[in-house]
Amino acid sequence: MKKGSMKKRPIFFTLWLFFITAGISSTACSEESQVLVSASGTVSVKPDIAEFGVVVKTDAKSADKAAAETAEKYRRVQAALRAAAVPLEDAPTASYTVSPLWEWNQSLGKSLLKGYSARHTIMVKVRTLGLIGRAIDAAVQAGADEVQGITFSSGSYEALRQQALAAAVSNARRDGEIMARAAGGHLGQLIEVSVSQPLYGGRPVMDAMALRAAPAAPAPTEIAPSEQDIVVTVNSRWRFVPAPATK
Repeated sequence: MKKGSMKKRPIFFTLWLFFITAGISSTACSEESQVLVSASGTVSVKPDIAEFGVVVKTDAKSADKAAAETAEKYRRVQAALRAAAVPLEDAPTASYTVSPLWEWNQSLGKSLLKGYSARHTIMVKVRTLGLIGRAIDAAVQAGADEVQGITFSSGSYEALRQQALAAAVSNARRDGEIMARAAGGHLGQLIEVSVSQPLYGGRPVMDAMALRAAPAAPAPTEIAPSEQDIVVTVNSRWRFVPAPATK
């Protein structure tokens, strides 16, 4: 009896291993082949809108004096912007602060109150690029303390983004078809597609220090933005259809 039981154990182990191996092969065969493609679409655009920040600020011994002088600067700058064809709705307040100024006293080993600083920032939008230099000069000549980085954009951004998106999907299909043919089959239906955050490439931002307020130059300021690219990237999955087997 003991010899018989010893003979059956290897047979049982062999059958158990056979069933496991068959199950893995079946699972692998049931997975369909797919083609994964990432592609981008690009549309060039010439900006037609410019935005920049204008800062007026005052340091004074008292908070009310700093605020009053800053308010007067603000009124002069806003009046100058109206004269430069920038409406009030395109020159809203971005931030306003009145804060104490502290100075470290080495001998006393502590900070002493030096005064107060009032700071008012205006975000200016110019919808006609030919007027951007005029608007900057007007703000500086009216007493602006800083003109901060200029950014450019397009009023047609959404429509152009959709064009770039359509181009990205078309490019993904084209690349997928090339890959499928090279692999010996053809591209099947789309399974999944997702879009990455679009990039507004080439968006120039001018350094705030370069535009810090200075005596107005005899020649007017000229700003010439470059053409920009809107880039949209998609990630896609397609079915791969193998070519029929030949006999």
